[in-house]
Amino acid sequence: MTVIGWIQILLYCAIVAALVKPLGWYMTRVFNGESTFLSPVLRPVERGLYWIGGVDEKREQHWLTYTVAMLLFHVGGFLVIYGLMRLQPLLPFNPQQQSAVAADLSFNTAISFITNTNWQNYGGESTLSYLVQMLGLTHQNFLSSATGIALAVAMIRGFSRSSMRTIGNFWVDVVRCTLYVLLPICVVYTLFLVWQGMPQTLGAYVDATTLEGARQTIAVGPVASQVAIKMLGTNGGGFFNANAAHPFENPTALSNFVQMISIFALGAALTNVFGRMVGDQRQGFAILGVMGVLFLSGVAVTYWAEAHGTSSLSALGLSGGNMEGKEVRFGIVASSLFAVITTAASCGAVNAMHDSFTALGGMIPLINMQLGEIIIGGVGAGLYGMLLFVVLAIFVAGLMVGRTPEYVGKKIEAREVKMAMLAILVLPLLYLGWTAVAVVFPPAVASMANAGPHGFTEVLYAFTSATGNNGSAFAGLTGNTLFYNLTLASSMFVGRFFMIVPAMALAGSLAAKKSIPPSAGTLPTHGGLFVGLVVGVILIIGGLTFFPALALGPIVEHLAMNANNLF
Repeated sequence: MTVIGWIQILLYCAIVAALVKPLGWYMTRVFNGESTFLSPVLRPVERGLYWIGGVDEKREQHWLTYTVAMLLFHVGGFLVIYGLMRLQPLLPFNPQQQSAVAADLSFNTAISFITNTNWQNYGGESTLSYLVQMLGLTHQNFLSSATGIALAVAMIRGFSRSSMRTIGNFWVDVVRCTLYVLLPICVVYTLFLVWQGMPQTLGAYVDATTLEGARQTIAVGPVASQVAIKMLGTNGGGFFNANAAHPFENPTALSNFVQMISIFALGAALTNVFGRMVGDQRQGFAILGVMGVLFLSGVAVTYWAEAHGTSSLSALGLSGGNMEGKEVRFGIVASSLFAVITTAASCGAVNAMHDSFTALGGMIPLINMQLGEIIIGGVGAGLYGMLLFVVLAIFVAGLMVGRTPEYVGKKIEAREVKMAMLAILVLPLLYLGWTAVAVVFPPAVASMANAGPHGFTEVLYAFTSATGNNGSAFAGLTGNTLFYNLTLASSMFVGRFFMIVPAMALAGSLAAKKSIPPSAGTLPTHGGLFVGLVVGVILIIGGLTFFPALALGPIVEHLAMNANNLF
């Protein structure tokens, strides 16, 4: 660990923090239907889309109608991606003549991208045509990201409204998010990435002759436009198999730093949107404070573990930390920081191979996902996931003082607590359950490249990543099999939608409640005490539901790799 390394980490945090208020102010205006500097250009387009879709932008929806509209929207997205992959050889923009994708892999991939997971059991450059990458994957990256933000805003309306049966209009929220937030940023972002050296072309792959005289095919394509929304929308699915470790997906140290910032930008800003909509920005900063404590703790552990290395590496004469699986151009600090960011934010992009991290360094990304990726989280998903824990924390505080818990003027009662617990417990049920099956089912065991604690962690990581809609892989596991394509797809689907439905029910219940003024017994929810309470509740719930599984993997492996220091 070095001073320069910590300066990089603190600089990153400072830039993200500086973006919170301006982005929060702008997004609040967008979702409140107020005028922005882009309105003169985009407002006619917005009206045109409503006219084409038959949407009345002034007509809001009950939480159930809002949720059903979201689910039907994703059914359409699934059919588009699945159809494109199966019909790939018959469609244009396929210069490499890629064949049709297998049915089970197409199913897995379609579920993956509509759920904003972007788990990839294939190599993009060797499997998909330009059309599928653009019309299927990049297109869905925008819509799944917009959906996550729309759902977060609907949840915020539940807290900010009083005695109302509606939480907004799903179609309006998705259109406004895509038009006013995602598209404008991605246009500028794509141009920046092209400037940094990222390909953006429909030309065929390039044949080159190496210095040794060998023939090499260099994959190119419309990369920059996909990477922009992949990072900004916390999707994570790469154009190339190596993802952000590939020089065409992440050419320079500057592109790497900007990509890390873009992963957190919108998710962090949504905490300010929450504060503005409930009428007290301090509430949003308190939530951001909870996220910050958990994030910096994870970064410190991962950076220390990777910079320190292991006694096994030292025995081989390898000093200076663990560089296995990392790009030399990024080094230990940027790789460690990226790993924590991408798993805290439900992004799934990787610029290093997590499978090659030290045991404790790889444990933190796993913990981030098992907590539900509430540390900033996926755009939208992180905020409504965090608000579920806030509801539980307020409930615990109410039990301690013997009064009905309140949060931003709303009483938290039995229905809200039940919905929050239902949404949270879906995650461990899926990834622990499927992991238990996978480590005893012979065809699944045959996919494991490693035995012992490390092999167990690879399987646990895969199902955790899928259920948490992250999409990053620990590697070392052959995922493109019938068993894993189907089970991972079920994990992605349940992890996304079985969490969303109770979260939206919670939003509807809160919106219908009357607002109550604070009293002398109301717990202040904008200070350090509240931040500590929420952090404690998150870690306690994690300790009861998630962390026992960790002891069988990374911790055991850490002890084995450092046995020389123990005896």
